[in-house]
Amino acid sequence: MSEQTQQDYQQLNGVALAYMGDAAYEVFIRRHLIETGFTKPTKLHHKATMYVSAKAQAGLIALMEEDDFWTEEEEYYFKRGRNAKSYTHAKNTSVMTYRISTGFEAIFGYLTLSNQQDRLAEMAQWCIEQVEAGRLPNEK
Repeated sequence: MSEQTQQDYQQLNGVALAYMGDAAYEVFIRRHLIETGFTKPTKLHHKATMYVSAKAQAGLIALMEEDDFWTEEEEYYFKRGRNAKSYTHAKNTSVMTYRISTGFEAIFGYLTLSNQQDRLAEMAQWCIEQVEAGRLPNEK
């Protein structure tokens, strides 16, 4: 990643950060599921939803706040994502839940583009552990 790219993340809007973060987080989840032994596409997709849905991400944000898991800078980028003007919304979820999940993804985008790979991996692992410990409310 060029020095220019690393500096530009600070100028990106929250939706662009979330775009990058969505992809980064998804890779961690997909790798985790495959390493756990899931191989069938339908099962992988169903299982991944437990981690990557807007509702799951909003729940993870609530846990980050509760556990004081994030840094001030990560909270800043969360708010940039949450408050960004978006012209799309998720199906089957409220606008507020969608906005919170956009903030969640913006944190991952910020960590990716600022090249904080260790923190990115730590946060992804923490999220996986919260989901697997059953700390999120059921989506059904």
